[in-house]
Amino acid sequence: MRERTIEKRFTDKVQKHGGKALKFVSPGHNGVPDRIVLLPDGRTVYVELKAPGKPLSPLQQKWARTLTDMGHVFYKIDCNEDTDRFISEIFKRGDAE
Repeated sequence: MRERTIEKRFTDKVQKHGGKALKFVSPGHNGVPDRIVLLPDGRTVYVELKAPGKPLSPLQQKWARTLTDMGHVFYKIDCNEDTDRFISEIFKRGDAE
């Protein structure tokens, strides 16, 4: 499975649950997460999508730490199960459909 397949399923599921998974690009700041997820209740979550089994790069790890140290929520998603867990945890529903 390719990263873009995981990313498409992820963005579709987020949208189905009322959120927006916006592509995030920050010129001059390499390693920032791929997506900023805007939730209906005003929360924001940062997500890095990867191909199955692919680890975060050192710079991506640094950004993940920086964001979580600042109190933000960060997820790494590299499989359909991660997407389902994200939906269940973030949208507080037992069904990840």
